[in-house]
Amino acid sequence: MCLAVPGRLISIDGDDPLTRQGRVDFGGIVKSVNLAYVPDVREQDYVLVHVGFAITIVDPHEAERVFEYLETLEQETDDPESGRPAPR
Repeated sequence: MCLAVPGRLISIDGDDPLTRQGRVDFGGIVKSVNLAYVPDVREQDYVLVHVGFAITIVDPHEAERVFEYLETLEQETDDPESGRPAPR
């Protein structure tokens, strides 16, 4: 199963289109990401990241919807009354 996660691009380093890197904020966790597949991306854009590569620019409202959904999942797994096992 593959998973891509949206994050907000906070800075861009480098000029070479193939090796340009960006720092992406995933709700407080900041990671370095390759920007080769999104040549038109700008700081503060939301990008969808898969295995260390930003693969597309994401609409900010759609990114916020994903963050809200993930927050809901986290709250449900933290609730012992939900009957769901806690993540390991």
